[in-house]
Amino acid sequence: MKNKIVLITGSTDGIGKQTAVELASLGAHVLVHGRDVTRVEKTVEQLKTENALLSEIEGFTFDLSSLQQVKQFAAQLKDKFDRIDVLINNAGVYLRNKMLSDDGFEMTFAVNHLSHFLLTNELLPLLRNSNAGRIIHVSSMTHQSSKLEWDNLNAEKLYDAYGVYSLSKLANVLFSKELSERLNGSGVTSNSLHPGVIATKLLAAGFSTGGSSVKKGAENSVYMASSPEVKNISGKYFVGKKISRYNSIADDESVRKRFWNISSEMTGLN
Repeated sequence: MKNKIVLITGSTDGIGKQTAVELASLGAHVLVHGRDVTRVEKTVEQLKTENALLSEIEGFTFDLSSLQQVKQFAAQLKDKFDRIDVLINNAGVYLRNKMLSDDGFEMTFAVNHLSHFLLTNELLPLLRNSNAGRIIHVSSMTHQSSKLEWDNLNAEKLYDAYGVYSLSKLANVLFSKELSERLNGSGVTSNSLHPGVIATKLLAAGFSTGGSSVKKGAENSVYMASSPEVKNISGKYFVGKKISRYNSIADDESVRKRFWNISSEMTGLN
């Protein structure tokens, strides 16, 4: 991973932060992201202290609930870098009550899916410039139980906290799979994963259960970002560093394409 440029969304806390810690220790040039500038600065300083002279660390602050900020951030990265080697779409929220994003979308769907859909597409030129770009989508096993209702993607009819969360995680898998098809032959891979049941703020907010350590939770992301074993694997879903079954709806090309087109319309992607 020496000098590989790695962007990790939501990397000031939990699984994302631990992923940043471990990839920095492997020599990666880590781009830390968060929505709070103080926490971003503290994380960057921590990583620099722990990895003095071993890797380069930079911090970026923007809010994934704003598509305008996502576009501005992508433009900033395209001005600053000629490539990105690994993009880890890690940030996520679980909200018990319905909230709307700056753009008027249900917040869980907006942050967990739409922002990453737009960010990834905007950064594809940089990922294509990598020798072997990797896109990693942190999903969840909850996607297996999600119900895809076309008339309730934005919680227009009903808001259920678990329902919208599991939908956003299914969205990660649908996006990852369709993106892998569209990137076929480009040298850029796209895979999704389940990190495990991990003791994070998100788990505490949404589920009344204990979880494993964030170190355990980061294992899959670190493996997908760094292992030569998955260099040419794309369109898969990983659990415990192994290819696993995903929700079979993601194998339906018509569903994936319809979902892609709706996501494009929502984000204003050309």
